[in-house]
Amino acid sequence: MMRLVFVLFFLEVGFVLIVIPWLAFWDRNYFAQLLPPLHAVITNNFVRGAVSGLGVINVAVGVRELVAILTTRTPERPASINPSQLAKD
Repeated sequence: MMRLVFVLFFLEVGFVLIVIPWLAFWDRNYFAQLLPPLHAVITNNFVRGAVSGLGVINVAVGVRELVAILTTRTPERPASINPSQLAKD
C-alpha cells in the first residue's frame, strides 16, 4: 500500500513540475518579483526546461514503480497441515 502512495506522489509531483514552469503562474512568483535577478534566472527557458526535465524523471520513476508493483507476484501461501497428518508420523 505504501508503495502505491509513493507512486502517486511521484506521478503528481512529476506532472506538476512538467506543467508549472510554462504557465503564467511561474512568471508571477512572489520571490521572483522580490528579487529581480532571480526573476531573470527563473524565466529563462533553459531553467524552465530543466525543471520540466526533473518532472519527466519523476514521472518515469513513478511509472517504473507502478510496473514493478503490477508485475510482482505474491508468494503462494503454503498449504496448511492437518492435525491428522501430524499423527501419522
